[in-house]
Amino acid sequence: MDRRGRALTRLHLDKATLTWNGNVVTGLEALINFFEMLLSSEFQLSMLDCKPVHEQATQAQTTVLVVTSETMKFDGNKQHYFNKNFLLTAQPTPNKIMWKTTSDCFCFQDWASS
Repeated sequence: MDRRGRALTRLHLDKATLTWNGNVVTGLEALINFFEMLLSSEFQLSMLDCKPVHEQATQAQTTVLVVTSETMKFDGNKQHYFNKNFLLTAQPTPNKIMWKTTSDCFCFQDWASS
């Protein structure tokens, strides 16, 4: 996230929403600005789970819910535990299916103690 923030936005829909510890960022330009302002950080993935979302909940759009549990450190500071969940939706193109993030939610689990 810290070194390729601008590149991450290519994985998002134009109107995608990111919720970062309760703060909402919507749209590609706002996402680019948000990722570029993050401090240098290190991430470590501890858990990953993916589940299909029923078509009735997504207006027949093929969608997958991805849930992760991770740790991160900003610029060598204290390690934080966080959960991240996001929705990936299939976007057909003339040559293939592209998977794009429509909603992304990041939440520190130990924020109050920092």
